[in-house]
Amino acid sequence: MSDRYVRQIDRAAGRAHGSMYRKEPKIHPREVRGRFSRLRKLAVVALLGLYYGMVWLRWDDRQAVLFDLPARKFHVFGLTFWPQDFIYLTLLLILAGLALFFFTGLAGRIWCGFACPQTVWTEAFLAMERWVEGDRARRIKLDRAAWSAGKVARKSLKHALWIAFSLLTGLTFVGYFTPITELAAKLTAFAAGPWETFWVGFYSLATYGNAGFLREQVCKYMCPYARFQSAMFDHDTLVISYDGARGEPRGGRRRASDPSHKGLGDCIDCTLCVQVCPTGIDIRDGLQYECIACAACIDVCDSVMDKMDYPRGLIRYTTENALAGRRTRVVRPRIIVYAALLAVIGTGLAYGIATRVPLRMDVLHDRNALYRVLADGRIENVYALKVTNMSDQSRVFHLEVDGLPGVEVNTLADFSVAAGETLRVPLRLRASAPAGKPVTSLDLRLRAGDDAAVAVTREARFFVPMGTP
Repeated sequence: MSDRYVRQIDRAAGRAHGSMYRKEPKIHPREVRGRFSRLRKLAVVALLGLYYGMVWLRWDDRQAVLFDLPARKFHVFGLTFWPQDFIYLTLLLILAGLALFFFTGLAGRIWCGFACPQTVWTEAFLAMERWVEGDRARRIKLDRAAWSAGKVARKSLKHALWIAFSLLTGLTFVGYFTPITELAAKLTAFAAGPWETFWVGFYSLATYGNAGFLREQVCKYMCPYARFQSAMFDHDTLVISYDGARGEPRGGRRRASDPSHKGLGDCIDCTLCVQVCPTGIDIRDGLQYECIACAACIDVCDSVMDKMDYPRGLIRYTTENALAGRRTRVVRPRIIVYAALLAVIGTGLAYGIATRVPLRMDVLHDRNALYRVLADGRIENVYALKVTNMSDQSRVFHLEVDGLPGVEVNTLADFSVAAGETLRVPLRLRASAPAGKPVTSLDLRLRAGDDAAVAVTREARFFVPMGTP
């Protein structure tokens, strides 16, 4: 067990001393400005903009992104996916998992600090809280103050904003599964169905509870990623760390004084790194599973170093090897393997979607009789074709049979299938028995009359009686 986890266990034991059930104090993170703070706010604006805006985009007279579960259609801009396209979702999930491993192995919990939905919505709720209640000191003072008309007004306004934002979040989420314009019209007219109302309320309540109240508790106690992240870390992973060799021993001093004369390091023990931390930890205690790598402590420490005329980087992104003075390898075998897998699977997914044919045909041979011998001596095989038109327009399809000379197709060679429909087509093939071949493989080719690129080929078997000359 590494030293950093021993320190975590010791701190946890110290916090719980004297009581098995200790109430967690409310954390009031201090607002911070810096390069990482600007990057985090940019990520919040971009991600929330995509989430709330994409649901209103239109594409070919329909919602651009719509997961129509009753119709089993999933519209993503100009593409329509069906349950038969589950392979693409599988590849996408594998790609997302590998990306998580890649970025975690490279830069720790960067996903948690900048792109996780819990972080993004918590940042939005904190912004509303700061706007209504003020900075950290004012929020702490307000929470400790006795209830008054002013306190009730501020708290009511804050929660009203939170509830409105949560309702918008729930409405938007359900709008990806029910057309958003229809859903909004139903809700405003109080005509929404019970399930739609339930799910809007459920996701609104989840947003209100997670981002408004639970906040860091989700990251510390509920998120499984915090528990298995150490399996993806090594001594060359970029993590947010405090340079103890440079900062210790810590202590206060005047700005103009030389810390070396007092035997002090660069850390002035201002505790601002603790005040800005959304999970309330002290990064100076070492790497901890509660750290979500938001880099707020880096920004605030750099600002203190600037004021003290000390070099930046007392708290910084670095590796354990670098802190120990050893050689660091950011690009290493596991990162190369993750990157290679990402490239291969990502290329395969892109190629599969680019070359995807919106047509599916399944061929089922008649199980009751493998063949029939006709009066003229020819052999007949019966099949059932299940043709699914996965495009958004009705199409006429043409059927061709290859691999069996002189075959007669005793069914319509051309038939129409409506958009998004599945048609069962009976197929009878008649041919003279191939000499010495009890089973002959043949190809059934189906193509759209208006687009030769929309075509599929399936293999079938043509059976004849055993011992046919």
